[in-house]
Amino acid sequence: MKRFEFYIFGVLSAILFAGCSARGEKGKQTLKDAYANKFYIGAALNANQITGRDTAGVRVIKEHFNAIVAENCMKSGEIQPVEGEFDFSLADQFVDFGVQNDLFITGHTLIWHSQAPRWFFTDDDGNDVSREVMIERMKNHIYTVAGRYKGKIKGWDVVNEAILEDGSLRNSKFYQIVGEDFIKLAFQFAHEADPDAELFYNDYNEWYPGKRDAIVKMIRSLKADGIRIDGIGMQGHLGMDSPSLEDYEAAIVAYANEGMKVMVTELDLSILPSRRRDVGADISTNIEYQQELNPYTDGVVPQEKQEEWDARMLDFFNLFLKYSDDMSRVTLWGVSDGDSWKNNFPIRGRTDYPLLFDRNHQPKTAVLKIIEAARMSKK
Repeated sequence: MKRFEFYIFGVLSAILFAGCSARGEKGKQTLKDAYANKFYIGAALNANQITGRDTAGVRVIKEHFNAIVAENCMKSGEIQPVEGEFDFSLADQFVDFGVQNDLFITGHTLIWHSQAPRWFFTDDDGNDVSREVMIERMKNHIYTVAGRYKGKIKGWDVVNEAILEDGSLRNSKFYQIVGEDFIKLAFQFAHEADPDAELFYNDYNEWYPGKRDAIVKMIRSLKADGIRIDGIGMQGHLGMDSPSLEDYEAAIVAYANEGMKVMVTELDLSILPSRRRDVGADISTNIEYQQELNPYTDGVVPQEKQEEWDARMLDFFNLFLKYSDDMSRVTLWGVSDGDSWKNNFPIRGRTDYPLLFDRNHQPKTAVLKIIEAARMSKK
């Protein structure tokens, strides 16, 4: 696309969206309307959006999304910082927002080795607790949290990031103390706490063959033991070069073949270069390296690079549409670029542009293309 044509397309996109209400039904100008018969379109909410301080973000959520997940406020370290002392203040507001706006609410997450409170794994002397105590703490946490939102939260990320890329189990405290049964027990307790909620396993890099095969094995093992599992959440933290569409598709097919609902749960697409492995201790090299990793600090992305980003994001949405019979939800990990954790990863201070709405909460050129792809899809 020539520069002038790209500019005109951007102007027309802005005009179309400016005149588009949350209704969006006639022209299918909102994401949630365009994908209404395909799968849920969701976003992760931060504290400012949950409390209503980010009014622009709330507007985008109401207009374009019909599913939400909490970015941080339902993780164990946030919700039970001290044993037996639960802080539901922000989580309650998150759930109330979802109920009031008739959104599909996902709870994230019940069991995760990261962002867990230190007390969860230790006794008063700082030693690891026994297996029995660990299991009881898991049960109490899951019963209390999942039980509180019974009938409101429609699905739970029960266990998060328990498997490594080579297919082995992560050597987390849950695994060290309980053994591999901690996954089975977590799903069992979640089902007991809310028998009607859908139960998901969530992870990143699930397209790695070793991890993919291990997840399939886990699904079969849970089913063989009579344990309910409904779906697999593929986090979808994408780069411009990796993963390949073919590898991602193979994972979708593998999980769908096991009878799982497949979800893209934390979608973002970094436009920035990937981290190099050959950086040494030389200061000048590291400064050059940091500049190389953070090339668009002034907020302007070159037109050609934006077109590449649009095309790759569209390729993935076309893949999701291809498997819309198996895909139940696609959730962006944030609302606008300014919200994204990618701005500080893998080095602090990076300025990234990984989401569908820019820092001014305006739709990028990719949004209309993604909406058009849904309109043209025959599935």
